[in-house]
Amino acid sequence: MENGPEFGKVEGADGIFTIRNSGTVRGWNNIRYKAGLSGKNVRAKKLSMNVATIPPGGVAYAHIHVDFEVMLYILAGRVRHEYGPALEHKLENEAGDFIFIEPGVPHEVFNMSDTEPVMAVVARSDASEWENIVNYKRPEKAV
Repeated sequence: MENGPEFGKVEGADGIFTIRNSGTVRGWNNIRYKAGLSGKNVRAKKLSMNVATIPPGGVAYAHIHVDFEVMLYILAGRVRHEYGPALEHKLENEAGDFIFIEPGVPHEVFNMSDTEPVMAVVARSDASEWENIVNYKRPEKAV
């Protein structure tokens, strides 16, 4: 288990651990993450959780979660998911919404504001955070 700035200062022992007021320390696919809890810094075997921020106008490019589920709770902002094999479906969410993403669903995530960030609590059924995520090539549109 890691303990330090990149993974957050972990406190606790004997089965209960905490990270207090973590800062934004990591990034993946244009998303910034606060240090959260995962198999990297606590003894998690099946879960990871942190807070993600997509900057104003930002896009988390198309990707797939391999063999794990994701649940999100939008804390602030408005987001649009384009999803499906051709990214043909659209779903918009805003602060107060919960989102569930099944394993293997191609999706791309857009912050709908050019001035406000999107912030969300992200929980995964994978203790390794985003190591089991693969990029997905957006299909070219037929003319």
